[in-house]
Amino acid sequence: MSIRPLSDKLVIKVIEDTEKTEGGIFIPDSAKEKPQKGEVIAVGPGKILDDGKREEMDVKTGEVVLFAKYAGTDVKIGDETFKILSVRDVLGVLE
Repeated sequence: MSIRPLSDKLVIKVIEDTEKTEGGIFIPDSAKEKPQKGEVIAVGPGKILDDGKREEMDVKTGEVVLFAKYAGTDVKIGDETFKILSVRDVLGVLE
């Protein structure tokens, strides 16, 4: 099964940070911060503007992006968890 985002939405595969510090200490789930980095899996066609044209998307499939901490909706498909969010919630692209 795959997800096809609509309008100005993106499907992100969240990249979790490591659960162990460099010193070897394991970090429990309750102490972890919400991840804010992910790989773009799918990109919608863009929002339709008032003049009927589509807004061009600034993000492409395969790019790694930083997004707002509490942005989007988590969706679980099979064993994997994805996040669907609006392109306006993307803070930047990692290069």
